[in-house]
Amino acid sequence: MKLVNYFRDFLKEIRLTDNQIDELKAAHQALRERLMRDEDLSSVIETTFLQGSYRRATAVRPKNGNRSDVDIVVVTKLDNEDVTPEEALDIFEPFLEKYYKGKYKKQGRSWGIEMSHVDLDIVPTSAPSIAIEGILDNEAVVSDDDIEEMSDRTTDNEDQNDAWIAAYNLFFSSDNAENDNWKDEPLLIPDREAQEWDKTNPLAQITWTHDKNKKCNGHYVNVVKCLKWWRKEKYSGVKHPKSYPLEHLIGDCCPDGIESVAEGVVLTLEEIVINYQEKPVLPDRGVEEHDVFSRLSKEDYNNFYDSVCDAAKIARKAYDSDDAAESAKCWRELFGNKFPAPTQTANTVFKQRNEPSVQISGGRFA
Repeated sequence: MKLVNYFRDFLKEIRLTDNQIDELKAAHQALRERLMRDEDLSSVIETTFLQGSYRRATAVRPKNGNRSDVDIVVVTKLDNEDVTPEEALDIFEPFLEKYYKGKYKKQGRSWGIEMSHVDLDIVPTSAPSIAIEGILDNEAVVSDDDIEEMSDRTTDNEDQNDAWIAAYNLFFSSDNAENDNWKDEPLLIPDREAQEWDKTNPLAQITWTHDKNKKCNGHYVNVVKCLKWWRKEKYSGVKHPKSYPLEHLIGDCCPDGIESVAEGVVLTLEEIVINYQEKPVLPDRGVEEHDVFSRLSKEDYNNFYDSVCDAAKIARKAYDSDDAAESAKCWRELFGNKFPAPTQTANTVFKQRNEPSVQISGGRFA
C-alpha cells in the first residue's frame, strides 16, 4: 500500500528539523557575508552559492552525533593557469584564521569548518567566462532556498514578483538557450592532492534534480531521502556508496511519473536489482567524463547490491499488501522505527491512517 499519511509522518521524522535548518542558514549566511566583505578576498571573489544535498532538498537528519552540513561554492576570479590548487586554497587561510580560528581544516578540494551544530565547506572555484556572462549573479542561483522552496515561491501569490520569476526561469528552464550555455561549461575546482584544477558542475546537479522532481510529481526528492535514511538506518557502518553517488543512482533508476513516494521507492530498488547487477559507470551531471562511482570498489558495490536485493523484496511486499497493518509493518522493517507503527484501535484491529499524526502544510511530502 502507498500509505501516504504514514510516509508524511516518516518524512517529518527524517528530514532536517526547523532548528537544524535555522542553524544552517545562520551559519552559511554569516560565512557568505564575511567572504564578500573581507578586504583581502572581496577583490578576487565573484559570488557565492550553495550546493550539495541541502540545496537539492535531498538531505536527511544526521545520526550518531554527526552535524548538519552545507557546501558554499566560492566563485573566484583566480586564473587556473597562474594559480596552483594549493595556492588557491591558501588564499582563504588568513580569512579563516580571523573568523574561525581553531575550527577549520584544509581538505583535498575545500576548507572544512566545524561549528557547534553545523559543518561548513568552503569550495573555491574558478569560472571567469561564466562570471562575465553574469549567470552566476542570477537571484535564483545565489538563493538561500532549496529547490522545493524555490519552486514554491513561483506559485505563492504572496511571494511572486516578475524579477524572481524571470531569474527562476533563466536558471531552470530547459528551453532557454542562454541557460544551456552555462550548463555546458563547468566550474574549475582546485584538487591539491592531484595538483591540478578539475571540472565540477554543481549547478547542473541542482537543475537536474529540480527537473527530475517535477517529472516525478514532486516525489523524487522524498524517494531520495527515504533511501538515504534506509542506508543510514540499516548499514550505518558502511561508507560506500556515499551520499551523492547513492543519490545519483537513485536518480537514474527512479521512473518519471510516479504517483507516491512508496511507488518510487519500490520501483527504484527493483530497477537497481534488474539492471545494475554489476557496478555501473555513472557519468556526473554536467561533467560526463567523471564517474561518480569511481571510488566505489567492486566488493563494496556487490555488498550494496545484495542489500538492495533484500530491500526490494521487503518494499514490494509492503507495496502489494492490501492490509494496512501488514504494509506498515513491512515499511517499518525496511526503514526502521522512524516509520510509524500501524495505528491500533481499542479492539486491537489495525487500520490505515486517515490523517497524518501532524498536519504539514503543502503538497510535496508524500
